[in-house]
Amino acid sequence: MLVSISPASLLKLDEDTEKMQTRLCRLVGQAIADYRLIEHKDKVMVCLSGGKDSYGLLDILLILQRRAPIRFDLVAVNLDQRQPGFPEQVLPQYLTSRGIPFHIEARDTYSIVKRLIPEGQTTCSLCSRLRRGHLYRVATELGATKIALGHHRDDIIETLFLNLFYTGKLKAMPPKLRSKDGRHIVIRPLAFVKEPDLARYAELRAFPIIPCDLCGSQEELKRKKVKAMLQAWERDSPGSSDSIAAALTNVAPSLLMDPRLFNFASLASSGADQSEGDIWLDQDPDLNSHASPPTP
Repeated sequence: MLVSISPASLLKLDEDTEKMQTRLCRLVGQAIADYRLIEHKDKVMVCLSGGKDSYGLLDILLILQRRAPIRFDLVAVNLDQRQPGFPEQVLPQYLTSRGIPFHIEARDTYSIVKRLIPEGQTTCSLCSRLRRGHLYRVATELGATKIALGHHRDDIIETLFLNLFYTGKLKAMPPKLRSKDGRHIVIRPLAFVKEPDLARYAELRAFPIIPCDLCGSQEELKRKKVKAMLQAWERDSPGSSDSIAAALTNVAPSLLMDPRLFNFASLASSGADQSEGDIWLDQDPDLNSHASPPTP
């Protein structure tokens, strides 16, 4: 299935939009190359929620599809969860106007979530599980080889701290993940992209944003608290988010405490240089600067 591009999508962009688009293409392209997110003859199912992140992801992948030395297909998929007042005509109209192949899957997960989750409690976990099950099934039906999600760099950092604070686990969101049953590969091409850049790009491109009213109104979500904390941290110490993102790609298992990642039990003196030894301790950070992931 080849994506056709409408003439309207090929109009010359203004300078600000072109600069932001170039930056996003470079960061997404680097993530794709570093983690082999998309390969020749892949069929990528882009999960489109109607939010700024998924719109941006689809838009950038369409550009890279035209430029890439490999051939891959794209299909946009939206899960209509039957939320009251959901403007169901917005996405089909937008996708049709862009000439993008798409599939709308209507499943009433909204009623299930509202029935099972008491009022005022976080709905995200159950909602996410229900969505994931339907999207995996649709991917199989469409013959998709990759499932692309719109999680960006800030989502990944927030997830790291959510797990640190509330689950006792040192984990985040990987750029590439295999499903538990081994049948699906989930990719996050926006792994190097900052949320403010996506917000600005959505504004410049005038995407028809659809708000999530199912969980977006719950102001006390732990994720929102973590987001606010990280934003305050960045204001007080500019560049801290870059350093955190860089740390996710620069891990020293021998300086942590998980015996599943490093064999502490058999560690003994050897009388010879060891690359996994205390060399990391000699690399004291420069507190006046920050390591950084790909340059924005």
